[in-house]
Amino acid sequence: MTDHPLASSWTTTRDHLTAAMSCLTETAEIDPSGVQEWLDHNELGLAFDDLVDLGHDHELPLAFWQHLDEAAREMNLYSSVLDKPHLTSADLCRRHIAAASESDDTHAE
Repeated sequence: MTDHPLASSWTTTRDHLTAAMSCLTETAEIDPSGVQEWLDHNELGLAFDDLVDLGHDHELPLAFWQHLDEAAREMNLYSSVLDKPHLTSADLCRRHIAAASESDDTHAE
């Protein structure tokens, strides 16, 4: 797998997903074992989707969403059309980043 032209990108993406997953370990009610299984099989897109689903169901810190945002950028998941009828995991991630950033801005005032 290390000889593959995308191996460096996969490593970077995996690092971001693993960092996001570490935010889950602070919450006892979330079991990230399914995400780890996807990572073990280099199914990075599926790991990303599961992390977004887990994060959407729980209140997680901004750092979680920032790591997912970096992973989405590395995988080129963001669409150019934001107002499409079906939300993708990447678009949902982007919305959580925006909401968390707005919340941080209002708390700083």
